[in-house]
Amino acid sequence: MEKIDNLDRKILHIIMRNARIPSKDVAVSCGVSRAAIHQRIQRLIELNVITGSGYRVNPKVLGYSTCTYIGVNLERAATYRDVIPEFEKIPEIVECHFTTGPYTMLIKLYARDNEHLMDLLNNKIQMIHGVTGTETLISLEQSIAREIPTNYVDE
Repeated sequence: MEKIDNLDRKILHIIMRNARIPSKDVAVSCGVSRAAIHQRIQRLIELNVITGSGYRVNPKVLGYSTCTYIGVNLERAATYRDVIPEFEKIPEIVECHFTTGPYTMLIKLYARDNEHLMDLLNNKIQMIHGVTGTETLISLEQSIAREIPTNYVDE
């Protein structure tokens, strides 16, 4: 991977806090031209430093009041490749990780309420071939939500 410099880190620092900030404002803050900002951002995308963009949506406003983490155990760890496509069919699952520790996989999902969560567990997740058990952890409150630090150093 090509090295990113302090200007790249400064740009990332700015746009991670506000992805809708105009390029001209980033350019002024960085002391470079708008074209330079555009070129740098394109390069960061090509280098896979920036992997996406979009808006964060509040699940509660859409009616999903229960955030849940579910530890999933599989019959054999190697079957995780078969389980992932089945998880992808469940739109309430927003993250899936193949893990070490007590679970083979860890998923994050949003449910409308406990009844909806129970339906997802009993009639979808636990019915997937290869899933042998689950442990459910309900998030009571999200206390921190942030991106990884850019390690930008203000000169």
